Amino acid sequence: MTTSTAGLVPDDLIRQLGDAWGWILLRGIASIAFGAMAFLWPGLTIVVLVIMWGAWAFVDGVTSLITAWKARDGGKPIWPLVLIGVLGIGAGLITFFAPGVAAATLLVFIAWWAIITGVFEIVHAIRVRKSIANEWMLILSGVLSVVVGIYMLSSPAGGALAIVWVIAAWSILFGVLLCSAAFRLRNARGAKA
Repeated sequence: MTTSTAGLVPDDLIRQLGDAWGWILLRGIASIAFGAMAFLWPGLTIVVLVIMWGAWAFVDGVTSLITAWKARDGGKPIWPLVLIGVLGIGAGLITFFAPGVAAATLLVFIAWWAIITGVFEIVHAIRVRKSIANEWMLILSGVLSVVVGIYMLSSPAGGALAIVWVIAAWSILFGVLLCSAAFRLRNARGAKA
């Protein structure tokens, strides 16, 4: 069954995203790698962690833009992915060029990035929910991002190590969910062909 949502037919969207499944997988792998590094080096200063996060956000932004371009509909990119991409690249560049910014400010920035990205992930998951099985994983990745962002905003005075562990766990779980979504999109693409 195909229904139109904001000018896109979900089956077409699944096919288009399925064609770009490798880029979604790369986003997941980069997220897992960042989380693993944060767990392996828990004594990192917040500034070093933020720079590592900036590298991951930049890679995530680039792969999101590539996915949006490859999965475009009628020559138009998928806007939630474009916004995630631009936000990620911008966040990454800010952390590279302004590493001396206070750690609390950077953590607040990361928190808002997580919330905004999570909202776009949820919106995207809702758009494809009727075309793939177990879409709850896509929704869960967005909800997880929003929850982590809200947690970070609500406890800025919390211990830096606790925040590092939360960010690392979120990053790994988010990455696993993205990898799973990539394989599901690849398989759904084959079923729609």
